[in-house]
Amino acid sequence: MSMRCILICLSTAAALTLSACATTAQMHDEAVLNQVALGCGLALGELIQDESEKRLLIAIRTNASVEQRVCVRKWARKNGLKPVFVDVKYPEG
Repeated sequence: MSMRCILICLSTAAALTLSACATTAQMHDEAVLNQVALGCGLALGELIQDESEKRLLIAIRTNASVEQRVCVRKWARKNGLKPVFVDVKYPEG
């Protein structure tokens, strides 16, 4: 085999390997996210995904417990998402 053929084969193999890793995040519908939220001890609507940042799974919960955070993290990672926890503090009065 010529050196040129070897280089072409190696670069093709590298490109295929890298393209396999670059998967796009899936948008999950509200029903799925609510099912996960309830399974993790959160309320309906406390897990969201934004169309502009599909890879983020946003949990909006004041004082989420360790167990709730672990549950959300496990599901997010299993589905190729990055969990983000937002602790909302509402003003009194």
